[in-house]
Amino acid sequence: MVSFSKKVKKELEKVNSFGRHCNIAELAAMMECCSERIEKKEEKLECLVLQTENISVSRRAFWLIEDIFKICAKIIVRRRKKVFVYTLVLEGTKTVQIVMETLKLKQQISPSGSLFLYTDHLVVQNTCCKRAFIRGAFLSVGSVADPEKTYHLEMVFLNDILAQQLQTIMNSFEVEAKIISRKHYYVVYLKEGSQIVELLNIMQAPIALMELENVRILKEVRNSVNRKVNCETANIQKTVTAASRQIQDINYIKNTVGLEYLTEGLEEIAQLRIDYPDATLKELGDLLCPKVGKSGVNHRLKKLCSIAEVLREKEGKSEMITKKITIQIPAGLEARPVALLVQVASQFESSIYIECGKKRVNAKSIMGMMSMGLPEGEEIVVVIEGVDEKEAMENIEKYLCGK
Repeated sequence: MVSFSKKVKKELEKVNSFGRHCNIAELAAMMECCSERIEKKEEKLECLVLQTENISVSRRAFWLIEDIFKICAKIIVRRRKKVFVYTLVLEGTKTVQIVMETLKLKQQISPSGSLFLYTDHLVVQNTCCKRAFIRGAFLSVGSVADPEKTYHLEMVFLNDILAQQLQTIMNSFEVEAKIISRKHYYVVYLKEGSQIVELLNIMQAPIALMELENVRILKEVRNSVNRKVNCETANIQKTVTAASRQIQDINYIKNTVGLEYLTEGLEEIAQLRIDYPDATLKELGDLLCPKVGKSGVNHRLKKLCSIAEVLREKEGKSEMITKKITIQIPAGLEARPVALLVQVASQFESSIYIECGKKRVNAKSIMGMMSMGLPEGEEIVVVIEGVDEKEAMENIEKYLCGK
């Protein structure tokens, strides 16, 4: 299957430039990005080599050289592992000099000490030439991810001078290109879908642009639907959870003190909530006589929850109990006895702690109890607090005493 990046390059290969000056700008970008070797003899350039693995780039570069200079570059095709490498060679001191002067190419040395070609800003003075230069750079060292997966376009350079040059040209079109260093390379990239669409328009790739826009529209519609569904699901879940909690509180009041304990307004809304568990606040308000708004219904239901909480606190009030117990389990509290103790303690709602000296550990924590290392005959203090504290103390004592 052909990648989206290859589709874009195949389309760019067929673009007709506005004039010779645009062709010069595009070829200059290609020479900057793909010049593999520069051979000298007595300070004179004798050979320029442009190398690429993309056949679209090689065809485009060959056509541009022929169109601008009316010469045919020498083409060498080699197989490297699983890919073909296309090499365009320009030979002869005079030919190389004409190409260098026409493309305004200069030799520079990068911070790492390698020699590279850099084109003068005069080549990209016109807007159309800037478009052509970006197109040439993308054809040579660019790639764009499949928009179905993610939005990402990048161009990779060997040094930051070339990367900054392209970034400046792209930013002149109000495209916010960024640079990141990746290993020994410098990457000029775009991450936003709208920015990539704009760049495709700049490079004159309308078919790829429309394909990307179609994907963007589908994604936006899909995301919008998902957001609405998630929002509605969350609201339904919230309503169901709130109604369930309200019914639990009302039933608790009913079973402890009875609904007669409530005021007339609270008793009425409590009975309606039990009768209509799935009703919304607005629907409950409409069932009241006289009708009450959503805020009024919500206030009454909150009041019922507060009453149920107070009743629970009164019922659940307890005092902490402590007791000294001597461990009578053979071999003390080792792995299996500790696991059984934790199992016994976990049956109760009350908080249960074991104290020995300055150490205090939760009896429901197997790791905490293991760290105590309590032997047979050790005296400990058991501290329990909660609604079922007495029953818990009886069971803990029974286990520790080996009964």
